[in-house]
Amino acid sequence: MYMTRRDFDSSDPVGVHLLRARFVGSRLRTDEAVSHISAAVLHGLDVWDAPLERVHFTRPAMRSCRLSDDLHIHASGLDDDIVDVDGLRVTSLARTIVDVARTLSRPRALVIGDSALRSDPSARSDLPRILAASRGRTGIVAAESVARLLDGRSESVGESLSRLRMREAGLPIPDLQPEIVARDGRRYRVDFLWRDLGVIGEFDGLGKYTEHHRLLAEKAREDALRDLGFEVIRWNWAELSRFDVVVGRFERAVLRRKTHRPAPERETVEGSRYNPLL
Repeated sequence: MYMTRRDFDSSDPVGVHLLRARFVGSRLRTDEAVSHISAAVLHGLDVWDAPLERVHFTRPAMRSCRLSDDLHIHASGLDDDIVDVDGLRVTSLARTIVDVARTLSRPRALVIGDSALRSDPSARSDLPRILAASRGRTGIVAAESVARLLDGRSESVGESLSRLRMREAGLPIPDLQPEIVARDGRRYRVDFLWRDLGVIGEFDGLGKYTEHHRLLAEKAREDALRDLGFEVIRWNWAELSRFDVVVGRFERAVLRRKTHRPAPERETVEGSRYNPLL
């Protein structure tokens, strides 16, 4: 398999891994399947900060596992949890979630798992069976912990990581992606909502707004939410690594709401756009 230097240099690490995983997958036996982080890449899931040096695949437990500079071969039963992705045998979304949750750090696994359930919420129904079949294997306790945290309503890597930081900081669990109706009838979907506290949280994945019209639109949106009695707090990528700053922002917003603002009208908050997954 060959690539031109121009194509290789223009590909990011995920793109290069995708090509390598496709090549390896095309050469597998009928009882093998691309798995773990490589399966996540082939499924088109969000992968954040994941190790992509090796292509992973799984073969039956009676055959040997192997680790080299560019391959990680796992030996494990696949239990028919295999799907076709562009003509390749790949572990199913649910099996991929469990595999990465057993072998990757919690933040990396949560990002992939949220992305998988966002892609296909029905994958959640297979998780208990696959987790039970994996009992006794390395990393199963971590996988069970990650499975309890998954929520496909998180719409980005930053939102998934924000939820994890909130739990680690002991913040109340917010509702995700609810729609709020402003006084003029406009509807705004927000990232996080603490209904009883009257606080809205927004993750700024794009950082600072550079286009003037976008900046004005966002200001008008925030003014409309505050006019309903909500406090709005925001944070960005840099603040995910020092989340105590966000916690302080949240606590001050709660205090301001208790001190100065009436409770938001409950009829202004409609249900989440998505059915709750937890």
